[in-house]
Amino acid sequence: MARPDFEELEVYKLAEKLANEIWHIVKEWDYFVKDTIGKQIVRAADSVCANIAEGRGRYNDQDNRRFVKIARGSLYETISWLRLAYARQLLTNEQVSKFKPIIDDLLPKLGAYLNSIGRRS
Repeated sequence: MARPDFEELEVYKLAEKLANEIWHIVKEWDYFVKDTIGKQIVRAADSVCANIAEGRGRYNDQDNRRFVKIARGSLYETISWLRLAYARQLLTNEQVSKFKPIIDDLLPKLGAYLNSIGRRS
């Protein structure tokens, strides 16, 4: 079976890296925190990856763009949850320093990917 082409996208690789980084942080939290804010952060971050992949698998560019817009919304949701987690002292500065550069790179690349859909040869 051929490897899905979404796995080759830099934007997907960054989204996956962010989701996995968040997963490793959240899995160490206590039950209450995991069950409340933790599940929300993980779901939002995982949604970025899943929507990039799903959009890539759609039959037309319009569907792909729609899923990438959902991925962008999920990225903003992830950022919001991370801000809340930091304000509630659930994240250390060291943890933030691991995922912040990924977000800083992913956000513009996601926008560029969205703008490129339909222009590929």
